[in-house]
Amino acid sequence: MDRAPGLTPLALARAPIHPGGMELPPIVLAGRAVLRKPAAPIPPEEIGTKRLKHLVSTMVSVMRKAPGVGLAAPQIGVDQQVIVLEDSEELMSRLTPGQRAERGRVPFPLRVIVNPTLRVLAPPLPDAAATGRATFFEGCLSVPGYMALVERDLSVEVSGVDEDGKEVRWEASGWPARILQHEVDHLRGTLYVDRMITRSFCSNEEAKLLLSLSVAEARSTLGA
Repeated sequence: MDRAPGLTPLALARAPIHPGGMELPPIVLAGRAVLRKPAAPIPPEEIGTKRLKHLVSTMVSVMRKAPGVGLAAPQIGVDQQVIVLEDSEELMSRLTPGQRAERGRVPFPLRVIVNPTLRVLAPPLPDAAATGRATFFEGCLSVPGYMALVERDLSVEVSGVDEDGKEVRWEASGWPARILQHEVDHLRGTLYVDRMITRSFCSNEEAKLLLSLSVAEARSTLGA
């Protein structure tokens, strides 16, 4: 089975997961096949249904409980193209103003995107400094306890619909763009470990010092 036990779409539609009901489904960990194959699009006839809305509500609850800033449906064993994203002041409270600025990390409200299409936006200035890409540490709820440096595009645009079928179009840059790329990768069967600078792979415990360094200093320290 590609899905986690008991997590078929039908089961998700019927289970009284919240509020105050049954336990939330566990996050699927690396090694499960559902994380390694392209997810299926949500059929048009399912947009706006109770089943889809329940799936979205469950995903949001799982993401917030973790806590995380994004979650894709395959991460709870459902091989369909749905992602949820949210970042808050609370989640970035440990970052200094300088670290926030360097990462381009800003809070944004809950976003639900069904059948997302992602395209890269060109950097605003075609000079040598504006490469349009940036490298930072990333982690993943499906690869707990570790992180690594990953190069991502700085600006992207995503389009799709929400759970009610309302059109979604979002131009994002900085950290929101990184989160979007990470979650859309999940829908393609790709994990950040497929894109990471391999010598930068480290435990979260050891990464505490590295996170206080610049990316260049961290790479030098790790020989990456």
